[in-house]
Amino acid sequence: MNNKPMKIITESLKIKNRRQQYGTLPLAVSLVAAILFLPHQSFCQEEKKTVPDGTDGLVLIVPPEDSLAKKLPANEFNGSYSTFKIGFGYILDYATFKQSEVFKQQMDSAGLVFDPRFETRDFRILASGVLKTKRSISWKFAFMYDGNGKIWMMRETGVTIGVPELAGHIFIGRTKEGYSMVKVMNGHSPWTAERQMALDVIPILADGIKWFGYLPKSRVFWNLGYFNDVVSNGQGFSTYAWQYNARIGWMPFYDKEKNQVMHIATNLRYGKPVDGKITLKSRPESSPAPQIINTGSFQSDHSTHIGAEFYYSNGSLLIGSEVMMHSFQSKDFEDHKFFGGDVSISYLFTQGKRPYYTVGSIFGFIPVKKSVFKGGWGEWEAVLRFSSLDLDDGSIHGGKFWRITPMVNWYMTKAARLEFIYGYGVLSRYNLKGGIQLFQARLQLTML
Repeated sequence: MNNKPMKIITESLKIKNRRQQYGTLPLAVSLVAAILFLPHQSFCQEEKKTVPDGTDGLVLIVPPEDSLAKKLPANEFNGSYSTFKIGFGYILDYATFKQSEVFKQQMDSAGLVFDPRFETRDFRILASGVLKTKRSISWKFAFMYDGNGKIWMMRETGVTIGVPELAGHIFIGRTKEGYSMVKVMNGHSPWTAERQMALDVIPILADGIKWFGYLPKSRVFWNLGYFNDVVSNGQGFSTYAWQYNARIGWMPFYDKEKNQVMHIATNLRYGKPVDGKITLKSRPESSPAPQIINTGSFQSDHSTHIGAEFYYSNGSLLIGSEVMMHSFQSKDFEDHKFFGGDVSISYLFTQGKRPYYTVGSIFGFIPVKKSVFKGGWGEWEAVLRFSSLDLDDGSIHGGKFWRITPMVNWYMTKAARLEFIYGYGVLSRYNLKGGIQLFQARLQLTML
């Protein structure tokens, strides 16, 4: 065996340990150097028919060299130096609300208004491809209109480098940190309309480097990353100057053919809020609704986040739960801890199956066997979820909110999905407890 790879990695780690400042980039520089100069005799493009398309579980098919353009899908092209694939996504929401009198009082105190509305949740344009290199290297670009912030912004954009020597892949660029399965998944693929409130504490995007991998024999997977705001400083999602992230888990069993899997993981995160301040806030898991729990700005030198994931899938059934604790520390002010989590169950009545991907260790899009435009029923899914987030601690009274959500998803085709959502929640804030009912419908169009 050639010992050169281990020597390079060992020297890189020694360099990292001599650095004392968290805000530098020793991990990124040393790791990228090690990757590019590692020998890779056991790997070639021909052995892998697919490569990751970024970090959210999707893959790109590597066409044979002699493939004809007419054999490729309409949105894919096979160039001289790279394949090229284009896609888009669009989400339209309609929501209306029924508030209790107490909830209306709470909203008056917060200065918030709940109005029925149609709203574009997001619109995104994507491009990606695989370079014609011996080592697997794919690239991705995504640009999105954010309906909440009413702004255009760059989404996951960067390169993914295959590193079989390290049993995985390295992503460099803008991506999701890797905290939580549902946070990593493509935003169009989860079983619920919105991610649970407790995940709003974690920024949706970050700029940096991420190593994710999987060991088939032991069924162990991981996601390790370092990120900072050198490029993203001033953007709405960039609330941390730097952060480290780890997601590590194990599958007690995994049968791809029967779609049977048990997934257990832990999430760890450590970071420094920008300028030593942070604000935590969340909507009631409805994009057209205002942010009803809000801590306001408070002092924090650094924060620690601990989470746990459990998912069990058996054919058409999926049961899952994620819980987490967000701790914020300060040398001169109070420390604070906030808790949240969810539990959900979904079932596909049309006997469809939501696949699990070991690339990224996440669930993906539901394949539609026969679309409604070909005389079929598509796929029908029933979902029930309970979720909560508590933003009260010490001198901070950001509020507590819990919600129960029954909903139905209709996957008409692989590109079109309708969601019918009901929610009932209770807000504890301003020494009051008020209830609200949420009625929502969503149209989602996705071509990836």
